[in-house]
Amino acid sequence: MNQYETVFILTPVLSDEQMKETVAKFVKVLTDKGAEILNEEIWGLKKMAYPIQKKSTGFYTLVEFKAEPTVVEKLETAFRRDEKVIRFLTTKMDKFGVAYAEKRRNKKANKEA
Repeated sequence: MNQYETVFILTPVLSDEQMKETVAKFVKVLTDKGAEILNEEIWGLKKMAYPIQKKSTGFYTLVEFKAEPTVVEKLETAFRRDEKVIRFLTTKMDKFGVAYAEKRRNKKANKEA
């Protein structure tokens, strides 16, 4: 199993509830296919560097997970089929990325405690 992280941007016209439901839908796609969710962060409504589909803001979300490569294909297909998704990017993490992500998660957990 490889470790991946995906960041996706949802359209800003959604309510908070709709946004959370959409994120939960994509997390469910991952878990149904056997992926292990390591971290999920909702970054909130942010301004984009340039307009996409005539929108200058969007709801950003990061999901880190361990899965087989075929699961990533299914997730990206789900992103393409949902009109609420403006952009998405999934990257396979190397050992340095995994170490950095783990350090970042621990730092965040210590801040919250």
